[in-house]
Amino acid sequence: MKERIESVLKQVEDFGSKTASEIESFRIEMLGKKGQITALFNEFRSLPGEQKRDFGKPLNELKKKASEKVLALKEAAEQNLDHSSGLDLSRPANFKSLGSRHPVNLVKNEIVSIFRRIGFNVSAGPEVEDDWHNFTALNFPEEHPARDMQDTFFVARDPDWALRTHTSSVQVRVMENNEPPIRTISPGRVFRNEAISARSHCFFHQVEGLYIDKKVSFADLKQTLLFFAQEFFGPDTKIRLRPSYFPFTEPSAEMDVYWGLENERDYRMTKGTGWLEVLGCGMVDPNVLKNNGIDPEVYSGYAFGIGVERIALHRYQIPDIRMLFENDLRFLEQFKAAY
Repeated sequence: MKERIESVLKQVEDFGSKTASEIESFRIEMLGKKGQITALFNEFRSLPGEQKRDFGKPLNELKKKASEKVLALKEAAEQNLDHSSGLDLSRPANFKSLGSRHPVNLVKNEIVSIFRRIGFNVSAGPEVEDDWHNFTALNFPEEHPARDMQDTFFVARDPDWALRTHTSSVQVRVMENNEPPIRTISPGRVFRNEAISARSHCFFHQVEGLYIDKKVSFADLKQTLLFFAQEFFGPDTKIRLRPSYFPFTEPSAEMDVYWGLENERDYRMTKGTGWLEVLGCGMVDPNVLKNNGIDPEVYSGYAFGIGVERIALHRYQIPDIRMLFENDLRFLEQFKAAY
């Protein structure tokens, strides 16, 4: 056994390499589960007691030297310099061109962050939806114009399947699979069969929210939206709620924030009123709760929907919504400093 130990020791002392793959192969050959040093230790265990005293110390020294050799070679390989080119190959790459976040994602992420802080979780669902989740469960009557070909992209002319027109379809899935209390927001892309112009597009993004629990009131909705507006637009932001209509909420309202009338752009944006429409909201219609297996005698709730592109256009003073979707690098590179 003495000769074998000396032979392996000579292999350790003679080995030299600068490549990580060769060093790793050497480590496995010597110290791996089936390596030469491991085999020697396995043989050592079966030796009589008097022989163990003779070979124990040399074996431990061999293993120590092999481990130190592997460690030293790895450190040398990591610090290796290409002297012929003058380059330090161990330094990380330096990318001259950094990416930037899209303005829609910047706004969406900020909205999601605000509602996460008050207990809303995030839910997602498919962009191709069936009639039940997109319309019927949300109290859309059969004759509602949103079901017409002029407003909805149906899949292969099948009236039972369409590209979702709102992320409320995600809320239906949440109600179907969860017991109240429910507190969720559903960010995502939606599709409407509309003419593309500087102010509208055939697809855009929404963040819709839903809260269902016992004794939820319109006052809860108003305070939640006021918190959002003051977190997003500033602590002194004022809001107002105007009566409106949505099939899935009753009563329904539109929420405006006071933008101001400090310059010509403000007059244009707010049509001379100083108020800017931001979202639609309302108390969840009892029929919607029934359709999704929730007792409206016990539970109530509110819902709201925020248009991401509209806020992005105002925040970054973008004159044309089409600029958000053309992937023009000259436009997108302006948001490198955003976070």
